[in-house]
Amino acid sequence: MPKADPIATDEANYAAGAHTYREHRAVCHGLPTQPQTAIAKGMYPKPPALLEGDGVTDDPAGETYWKVAGGIRVTDMPGFQQTLSSTEMWQVSILLAHADKLPSKVQDSLSQVGSVANNK
Repeated sequence: MPKADPIATDEANYAAGAHTYREHRAVCHGLPTQPQTAIAKGMYPKPPALLEGDGVTDDPAGETYWKVAGGIRVTDMPGFQQTLSSTEMWQVSILLAHADKLPSKVQDSLSQVGSVANNK
């Protein structure tokens, strides 16, 4: 597990992480104020809502990066190391590590009702 974040924890990286999260993670882990997707409803074990409650804000970004990159065994959580760049995985990881204190512009982008796959 990486010990240090190799990118800045700033609004630009939070915004980029929010975009990647919406595209690749929201279908399972959800978005604030939006109902659980059909995909998430059919998963076992249930994927945690990462942007609500405590999520993974108590985990170091490096631990989240490790999970994003490699996935989690015996769950439906895939690894993204073959489909996302290292920078994209770090951006999502710092977004989630700081989800409880994101700038309002980034929070608003995550709360917008929009196309999350299979949200029926």
